[in-house]
Amino acid sequence: MSAEVGIHKFSFPFARRDGGRVHVKAPLTATVAVQVEDQRPAAKRQLSSEGAASVKKSAGPGLRGSAPGRKTRKELFASVDVFRRLDAHVVKAGAELKENGVSDVAAIVRGIAGVAQSPLEKLRAVWVWLCHNIEYDVCGYLGCRSEAPEPCSPEDVVASGRALCGGYAGLCLEMCRLLGLPCQEVTGHSKGIGYRQGRDLGRVKSDHLWNAVLLDGHWFLMDACWGAGRVDLEGRSFVKRLDDFYFLTEPEEFIESHFPDEERWQLLDTPVSLDDFQRRVFKTSAFFQMGLGLVGPLHSHLLTERGEASVSLAFSRPVAFTYEVTPRRDFLHCGAPERKESAPSSWGLMTLSRTSMNLRLLPPAAGAYDLRLYARPEDAGGLLSWICSLTLECREAGAGDRIPDNPYLSWGLRPEAADLGVTGGDPGGQAAQAAQAAQAEDGRLEFHLNTSRSLMMLCELVGPELEVGVAKRCLACQIQPDLLTCHVVCPAPGYYRLSVFVRDYQEVDGRFQNAANFLLRCRTPAAADALFPPDLSSWCGPGTRTAQLGLCDFSHRGALLSAPQGKCNITFRNRRDLELHATLSGGPASPFPLARHLLCTSVDSKVTLSASPPGPGTYRLGLYARSAPGADFKPVCDFVLRNVCQRAGLPFPRVYAAWGKGCVLLEPRAGLLDASARVGFRVRVPGARRVCVVGRRRTELRLNKSRVWEGQVADEDGREGVAQLKLVADSAHSSEMAVLMTFDLRPPE
Repeated sequence: MSAEVGIHKFSFPFARRDGGRVHVKAPLTATVAVQVEDQRPAAKRQLSSEGAASVKKSAGPGLRGSAPGRKTRKELFASVDVFRRLDAHVVKAGAELKENGVSDVAAIVRGIAGVAQSPLEKLRAVWVWLCHNIEYDVCGYLGCRSEAPEPCSPEDVVASGRALCGGYAGLCLEMCRLLGLPCQEVTGHSKGIGYRQGRDLGRVKSDHLWNAVLLDGHWFLMDACWGAGRVDLEGRSFVKRLDDFYFLTEPEEFIESHFPDEERWQLLDTPVSLDDFQRRVFKTSAFFQMGLGLVGPLHSHLLTERGEASVSLAFSRPVAFTYEVTPRRDFLHCGAPERKESAPSSWGLMTLSRTSMNLRLLPPAAGAYDLRLYARPEDAGGLLSWICSLTLECREAGAGDRIPDNPYLSWGLRPEAADLGVTGGDPGGQAAQAAQAAQAEDGRLEFHLNTSRSLMMLCELVGPELEVGVAKRCLACQIQPDLLTCHVVCPAPGYYRLSVFVRDYQEVDGRFQNAANFLLRCRTPAAADALFPPDLSSWCGPGTRTAQLGLCDFSHRGALLSAPQGKCNITFRNRRDLELHATLSGGPASPFPLARHLLCTSVDSKVTLSASPPGPGTYRLGLYARSAPGADFKPVCDFVLRNVCQRAGLPFPRVYAAWGKGCVLLEPRAGLLDASARVGFRVRVPGARRVCVVGRRRTELRLNKSRVWEGQVADEDGREGVAQLKLVADSAHSSEMAVLMTFDLRPPE
């Protein structure tokens, strides 16, 4: 009976050989205490006289299969698809023979193999008929019949339509004899249902039978019992499922699950010892059918070091993986499903590339565990198949912090990231070490992803009890044509998952796809006021959007700005002469509107944004633009401004519409003036014929040789008793004085 994958559990006979008879014992389950010498009810299996003789004497032709020139399965046929017509004939003929009540083995052989053109096709006909017409004898395996066990001669197997492993092997032997195909029964150990991991097989009888056949002068191995289907233990039923892997299996792969009593039936140049067979990682047929290779460990018992252990696989075609870790059970095929959906796990870090998978396991507590790996071809879709199993022993658990669930399974850059446009991580950031947690010692990290084309990016942060609203304030993303940057703030100690999603920039309606998942570890969290401002857009700092709008040559190329002295200036070029608007939000409360703490100056194509935050804190500086008067202002980008200066910044003057392009305030820069002090004014106003400062009186400013209007305004010039000073001007386009900006006056103490 096959130990291969499926949605049900499997069962295998556990037998002991006694002379020419094989006694099949009751099943081993996780709830039954098993001794080395089992004393359970047995269902007997009787071999034909020829089969018994072959087992006893190990008679047969010399084993040329052990020679270096042994033929491989691929040399016989490239794919089982070459048997499609033959298989269809055998299935149809078998059904007709069964319907007509034909149970004579010779008649069946003539009916199914009459169209076969070669020994290989004759053998294939035998294999397909066995797998389609003989069911595994579940009751015989479980020992649930009250009457005596049914005999299992070839005739009896055909008549009943069911058999244990010996019945399959004996009937195969007889059918091959009738077709003139040299065939042998082979006895030995198998890693099927009832196999106990870690048990010393040298102290128990062999428990399984299969066949060896001679084709083209070379011996090949096959197991119709494992190829016919699987057993559902819970339903006590047999589930048919043809598994062609066990038809002429390569010896190097067959030895992973079948160990013959006689060494020569391994058909290997270098035979494997029983001890090595026991210690090898169990691999299902799906493992080999997907072309997987085990890089490490080479033994099935995996022991952690400092609370960690690793498993690595190699492959040539893209494969999707998942895994399952459960408390240790004695039996290899007990309880766990053989097919599984992709599911998140907090047991470790799985890293995938185009040709390899590495799983770094981090058990949360000391103990013994079973590890099952599942996989499917990346382009296949559907459930993942069980591919291999190991036991995991953790003597000392590692760090107790829980790793966040990862519904995208793999950590680091995903194998398909390059197809999505992400070419790699910048080692200067934290994206390079996928299987290691990026350390956020001060609660802050910065990730960089290089891109081959313009992409749009969204990020998701999941951490210890991190609410969605707070998580949004932990991220600031900068999107540039060839670089994606994500700034992260960790508000609490523990592990975090940062997931990155991308789509092509031009595909506005395109679907975002997961490109990377990074594990972060924070030991010392950032202060609460270090969170980014709310309502921060996905466009932070200069990038793809600003470049498309003709805004370039930014003095600050990053998304984060600092104001150590309580002031900050940003300059850039406005190549398309867009009308710009800037806003400031966040930080502590201010007696003035936050708009007064931001001043925009534009001269020719150069734009200067001056910020003077009202106090320490983190602010959002938003930049907007429109291309025509009357149109809506649209978001361009946001900057995150961190002000660490404890001194409150003074507001700028209130600006009016007449303060246009080319106007520059040289002094005073502050919009709050002392009422009793003399104040010097210096300002550029292109096209002005007259510029004045108006309080209770009007003070005329003079135009100097540098085209700067300047003058002094003192209290005796009319400031006493007023709350504001107005800067006004007239121009050739208007006969009236227009207000450019106003300054508030602070009364004397």
